[in-house]
Amino acid sequence: MSVLSHIDGKGEAAMVDVAGKAETERTAIAEGWLVTARETLALIEDGAIAKGDVLAAARIAGIMAAKRTAELIPLCHPLSLTKVSVGFDLRPERPGVRVEALAKATGKTGVEMEALTAVSVACLTLYDMLKAADKTMVIDGVRLLKKTGGRSSGGF
Repeated sequence: MSVLSHIDGKGEAAMVDVAGKAETERTAIAEGWLVTARETLALIEDGAIAKGDVLAAARIAGIMAAKRTAELIPLCHPLSLTKVSVGFDLRPERPGVRVEALAKATGKTGVEMEALTAVSVACLTLYDMLKAADKTMVIDGVRLLKKTGGRSSGGF
């Protein structure tokens, strides 16, 4: 089992010291799903949600959330993000919305939490805006797909 990086020698929570790490360009891609009823997906496709453009609102919410990740996740380093994008893929076969987020920064620590936060908040925003139309929705499969930069780069 690997050592937990956010626990010090006394077993107490501690922020990781990244001072000795090299600054590299770091990226992370995460995904998540909002599983919906087929009728709900049709409402999204038709732009027929009374609250407005749910995808635009969720995109903005995801980007804003990524920028505030360090305020939400204890011991997470505040980062100067150079790019955050949030995209959507409407999938009738599941049915639902696949959400993908990319976070990018040049720094001493990775941007995985920012990408995961963007996906999570985008899914939560979709859920909030669609809950009147669909009581069966499920947020599912939030996960990191890929990261680059730093010591442990690669796909997952």
